[in-house]
Amino acid sequence: MNNRNRGKNTSDDSLFESEKQVETLKMAVQDMHYLLSRAYPEKASSELAGNRYRLKTRQIQAIRGASASQKQLLNRKYKEVTAEEFRGKTVYIDGFNVLILLESLLSGAYIFEGLDGCFRDLSGVHGTYKRVNQTLPSLELVADFFQQCNIGKLCWIFDRPVSNSGRICQLISEFANERELSWETSLEFNPDHFLAIREECIISSDAWILDHCKKWFNLIRYLVDQENLNAHIIQFSLA
Repeated sequence: MNNRNRGKNTSDDSLFESEKQVETLKMAVQDMHYLLSRAYPEKASSELAGNRYRLKTRQIQAIRGASASQKQLLNRKYKEVTAEEFRGKTVYIDGFNVLILLESLLSGAYIFEGLDGCFRDLSGVHGTYKRVNQTLPSLELVADFFQQCNIGKLCWIFDRPVSNSGRICQLISEFANERELSWETSLEFNPDHFLAIREECIISSDAWILDHCKKWFNLIRYLVDQENLNAHIIQFSLA
């Protein structure tokens, strides 16, 4: 674990570092937004935009995460809440989604701020989760947020089918016990649906969850602003 990071792929600098590449990606996101807003399927929209701008696979993955239709943007914005609403409340957190994103951010990977204001990365679980050097620092950031906002209870939800999901639950439970944090962990076979039907606020950047949940909070935006995190962030907008 000591030498394991969740950072960039070897090709990422060539795909995302230059101003020319970023401007191309911004145009592709705007095109994809146009198509999605006119009811084109996501896969077809990303393929059209990708072909037009001759994007590589990871670039297409980035624009898919950053794009959304106008209807989706309005719906997500309407349901977004502020940190001031959390005092004494129970909050649910999309475990792998948030943890892996924070690990990627802290390791210097490229992070993409989508049209909905949410941050996304290019990492994934791929059937198994492996703890990295940035796991504990990521938990420390969430702990700071938990205490600053006086949250009543934080419930971490993880995918039961993912290998090592039980281990990360154990790690988080031990971390919380040592710091006397009111945290719980749970393994679910369908965590997306489980989170979407909660009446309480959800922390996630998963597009499907944001489209179907009752209310959500942009934790990564909060942490980037409050903690002055130094990250490789590429911002997308319609302007």
